[in-house]
Amino acid sequence: MSEFSKQPEIRWSDLDPNFHVRHSVYYDWGAYMRMCFLTESGLTTALMQQLQIGPILFREECIFKREIHFGDQITINVKLRRCTPDMGRWSMVHEIWKNGATLSAIINIDGAWIDTSVRKLALPPESFKEAFGKLPRSEDFEWISK
Repeated sequence: MSEFSKQPEIRWSDLDPNFHVRHSVYYDWGAYMRMCFLTESGLTTALMQQLQIGPILFREECIFKREIHFGDQITINVKLRRCTPDMGRWSMVHEIWKNGATLSAIINIDGAWIDTSVRKLALPPESFKEAFGKLPRSEDFEWISK
């Protein structure tokens, strides 16, 4: 897959008192993108509940570059930046573009899979690895060791 992106709408409730998108909305958009990718790849929340496995984040940061205002058109993508060969641990990057040409924010995350029944890190099932392996990769993608 060469790209996975969405164009969420900016709602009035997404704004802060300075009339631009408040900081926490960027993180919500990142989570939305990751769940859209997983769901569209067949890794639904129902399947995760059934298998008692889900994604967990260790770190999430947003680098704010340009303000986004109500009425701007945004596109957000998701790319795999780093990953262990067993796909147990990974890093992703999201780029948030406004009005087609202005990079407004970059979200970086580090995560893994957790066994939700024992609350410990786990390796994903083979079907998860296949779907997860289809994530578009960043230009600086690298395989990492644990």
